[in-house]
Amino acid sequence: MRGRDRRAARKRLDEEMRPFRSAVRVKEPTQGLLRAVRQAVGIPMAEVVAKSGVGLSEVDRLERAELTGTITMHALARQAAAMGCEVLYGIVPKDGMTLERMTAMREWKEILRVEG
Repeated sequence: MRGRDRRAARKRLDEEMRPFRSAVRVKEPTQGLLRAVRQAVGIPMAEVVAKSGVGLSEVDRLERAELTGTITMHALARQAAAMGCEVLYGIVPKDGMTLERMTAMREWKEILRVEG
């Protein structure tokens, strides 16, 4: 990818990922969103079982797998859909900075390393 194309891609991604950059700044985000959302909305496990096509023990296992970070994206999306939700996926630099800023910082580090 050429420099001009790369910059255009960064700008587009920065705009698209703006809500995710805000989310990454949240201190102590909720862990185990599948279970938290299901319980907060009052969706019984039996309903998730019926809509997802997996057994009760599998719903429980998937909720625990999310907590430990071992759930697959496919399974996460399937369980969310069974609750009438969807999974949003984003990759943003740490601390919520933009890709433009991250790139500038990397370029400055390279310049300082060469000159220093």
